[in-house]
Amino acid sequence: MSETIIRTENLSRSFGAVKAVDSLSLDVPAGIVFGFLGPNGAGKTTTIYLLLGLLEPTQGQAWVLGHDTRTQAEEIRTHSGALLEFSGLYERMSAEDNLDLFGRIYNMPAPERRARTKELLTHMDLWERRKDQVSTWSRGMKQKLAVARTIFHHPALIFLDEPTAGLDPVAAAALHTDLASLVEREGMTVFLNTHNLVEAEKLCAQVGVIGNGKLLKVGNPDDLRMKRGGKHVEIVGRGFSDQLLGLLRQRPEVSQVERQNGHLTIELRDESEISPLVSLIVQSGGGIEEVCRGETSLEEVFLTLMEEEKQ
Repeated sequence: MSETIIRTENLSRSFGAVKAVDSLSLDVPAGIVFGFLGPNGAGKTTTIYLLLGLLEPTQGQAWVLGHDTRTQAEEIRTHSGALLEFSGLYERMSAEDNLDLFGRIYNMPAPERRARTKELLTHMDLWERRKDQVSTWSRGMKQKLAVARTIFHHPALIFLDEPTAGLDPVAAAALHTDLASLVEREGMTVFLNTHNLVEAEKLCAQVGVIGNGKLLKVGNPDDLRMKRGGKHVEIVGRGFSDQLLGLLRQRPEVSQVERQNGHLTIELRDESEISPLVSLIVQSGGGIEEVCRGETSLEEVFLTLMEEEKQ
């Protein structure tokens, strides 16, 4: 069983009458990218501040890297890294000087600082620009350098708060690739705040969905998709009568059927075979032109949970 690197028990934080984080109980295993998903204002950033010991909880407890966030916050921050709203970069300095300064803060010897700088800047395709003043760089390049700064001192755990916010799709995709390879190579754990569902699907082994400060679901993306409808079938054709829809809805493997503009969307309860459904449609007078089988997306799961939270 994996070591638990973050644990919270009924962790809460209120600002006046507003509960930003509401009774959060969560275990995050070591060595994965954990995605904390939620819309703006859901409580994601407040959670990171609580886990880093930068905010005191109103109630509840949390342990990070085995340390109590109330009494051992300095230990937590020493052995973790964080990229929050601001990058922490000095834009009038060069890239290598930025990283060297950060290494000095962590009392890393000069040879180690030089080696680590070359290693990370090379890995992120920034080595040739190492002597450039950071202010001349694109936003995507700056964000890559900010990630390098965050992991420079070999932390066991890093917190990333919307790291691709404001990046164009190409820059965001490049950062995703760099993050995935760095996590695999460095063996660190990442607590990733995001409302970017593509980002979560690409990077995260587990996700937690938060809305209005409350944890709604936790699991790996595949499990969440299966619990929220799992597989579905798109059928294009004609002659999809009300009688046919009624017959399909009576099938035990079918959880839902919708008809729109010559399309049938059939939600399946499990990994059922499609062929009996196709045969039923043909026998009932329906004409089939195309059959496509797919999965419920993480985006659909997320939006469903957000709608349920409003009710």
